[in-house]
Amino acid sequence: MNELKNTWHQLVARYSSEEQLIEDLWLEIEKAHSSPKRHYHNLEHLQYMLKLALKFQQSIQDLDTLLFSIFYHDFVYQATKSDNEERSAEVATQRLQKLSLANSKIQNCQAQILATKSHENIGDKDCDFLLDFDLAILGDEPAVYESYCQKIRKEYSIYPNYLYRKGRKKVLEHFLAMEWIFKTAEFRDSHEKQARQNLKMELGRL
Repeated sequence: MNELKNTWHQLVARYSSEEQLIEDLWLEIEKAHSSPKRHYHNLEHLQYMLKLALKFQQSIQDLDTLLFSIFYHDFVYQATKSDNEERSAEVATQRLQKLSLANSKIQNCQAQILATKSHENIGDKDCDFLLDFDLAILGDEPAVYESYCQKIRKEYSIYPNYLYRKGRKKVLEHFLAMEWIFKTAEFRDSHEKQARQNLKMELGRL
């Protein structure tokens, strides 16, 4: 994950010259995402989102803030908890204050992270991209989606099959009932159709 680490160092170096602080914050992110309980919400997921952010960077107004949101949006993740996004946003706020980011950037980052909870539009195009990056796996090729399904099941291994299937079915039906799963025109064009096919495939075998 050298690319992820290098991106972090380049990003944060624009706001701080304290090399030890930059490295300590990275190690904290790395540790949080390397828990053995994280099978999907890990560094690989951040790398997946980072590649998309760089691919679409010309369409993003404030790339730095969006990158901070990517790095911190799953900082706190426990499958059995419902306040992961709030706690992650709180951590992001505390860490970005250490870097002396402008309050406007910190507030935007916080709002973007909180938006990943409900995946509802908050009127911010950059946030729309963040949400689409977060869900892009749904519209990836079937083999990639199948791997994602297996990893999610492992993260929820505490639940027996009948409970997991019930909860997962509810999630899938929620997405399929939406007029659009993706927020941006770019992802509606490239991912929407495949996402619906993948979701229906998984739903059919639950």
